[in-house]
Amino acid sequence: MKVVLASKNRHKLEEISKITEKFDFELVLQSDLGVDIDVEENGTTFEENSFIKAEAVMKATGLPALADDSGIAVDALNGEPGIYSARYGFDDSLDDWGRLQLLLKNTEHVPDGQRQAQFVCVITRVTPDGKVIQARGEIHGELLRAPVGENGFGYDPIFYYPEAGMSTAQMRPEEKNKVSHRANALRIFYEKLKEAGYADK
Repeated sequence: MKVVLASKNRHKLEEISKITEKFDFELVLQSDLGVDIDVEENGTTFEENSFIKAEAVMKATGLPALADDSGIAVDALNGEPGIYSARYGFDDSLDDWGRLQLLLKNTEHVPDGQRQAQFVCVITRVTPDGKVIQARGEIHGELLRAPVGENGFGYDPIFYYPEAGMSTAQMRPEEKNKVSHRANALRIFYEKLKEAGYADK
């Protein structure tokens, strides 16, 4: 069975495929099927946006679709940027580095000891017959005051993970992939797939 990943990101495809390869379906990018749609993520939660993306790609292809929605949530900012992590500042001129710098600026006033944050990932699978499987994963840490590390992407350089004693941008990819929010979500997703009757290969 072919399942479409609601993404154009091949890195994300490779990461998620490490879990889905255990099941009897082939995961492909929407772009590999010639699907190029801009989905309006107008939900108010990671769960809603993940579902919106999966459902849109499922309807566009007629195939089961898988989507994830992820971001960073800072306690002192009431969970912001949250679902707007990739659009933080709503300024098209900002790249990942610009959004990272904006978050640092907006948390300058937050004292040490109160800079808790978490990365969140929600994965959703939607099938043409209306079945939905959804899983949420998180990793908890705190914001640094300056970027550290050259691995990872996005907000990784300013996210300190206490269990590792370093930022997630300092962790080797294989280390991060064992404890990341996406890894945690995929583990739960794997269990829910088994519960739904999808047999291992």
